[in-house]
Amino acid sequence: MKKKIFILASFLGLLSACSQSIESTPTALPPNHLSTVVALTGQAAFATADALTQIVPPTEIPISTELPISLTEIPSPTPTFAAGFTDFAQIRFLTPGPASSLISPINLQMELVSGESEVVQVDLLGEDGRVLYRDLEKVTRNLKGIFRRFDLRFEIRAVSEAGYIRVSTKDDYGRIQALNTMPVLLYSVGAAQINPPGNMTYERVMVEGLKEKADFYAGEVGLKGRIWPFNDQPIFVELVLPDGRPISSRVLSFNGIDTQSFETTLPYKVSEPTLARLTFRQDNPLLSINDTELQRYMYVYSIEITLNP
Repeated sequence: MKKKIFILASFLGLLSACSQSIESTPTALPPNHLSTVVALTGQAAFATADALTQIVPPTEIPISTELPISLTEIPSPTPTFAAGFTDFAQIRFLTPGPASSLISPINLQMELVSGESEVVQVDLLGEDGRVLYRDLEKVTRNLKGIFRRFDLRFEIRAVSEAGYIRVSTKDDYGRIQALNTMPVLLYSVGAAQINPPGNMTYERVMVEGLKEKADFYAGEVGLKGRIWPFNDQPIFVELVLPDGRPISSRVLSFNGIDTQSFETTLPYKVSEPTLARLTFRQDNPLLSINDTELQRYMYVYSIEITLNP
């Protein structure tokens, strides 16, 4: 009897356990539980990756963590000139630099050594040579140079075009003493992007041993030095008298626009000591211009010398 009661109690306990097992359901996960797990797993993965990238073998190059340079930022180039080009240009551009993108007005800043006439001419030319802006200013001659600023205002019909800032000076006889050109890009709308002047601050002609009022004898001027051409056009070398007449000339041709050496002689005939202006000049073949004085000049360097019989 006791055995039957024990068996019956066991059977009832088993039924109770089964009932509880059937009725119980798994505890539901919170709605955001899965995304939380993914996020935590991702954070762990990135943390692991960061920890691994900090350990760099000696043969590997670590990736720079510096911020990238803005696309509109122009790094200043380091001038790499050949030996001898150390004289600052008589017309020295400070800003803008070559190929700058400019809108009106252009803020032109320069260091000038005015010619003996003490008159400086500033031109802004369009891509076909038309004059978009011109200014004549009296500047006291100072061999150390004088700072000058000009605001060049212009209008163009197109959205953009190539342009040239051209600055020139003359001596007291009206001969071109110096001329320098800065190629730029002109825009009717937009924002200016200013490039640094780079090597445009130096003269493009270097003649060995040549000084102002240097004496030459025996009907010959011997020249030796280096030139940095603006373009692939020939460079004309002339001896110009005070009345503007050239009495001797040479044409120098160069291969490319890198700095190159030259050596030449200019014969002359005079009956008494005569002051002449030794002039180096190069043209701009892209200009279609009718200018009897400055013509299509891209660059002019000159120095006065004395011709003796």
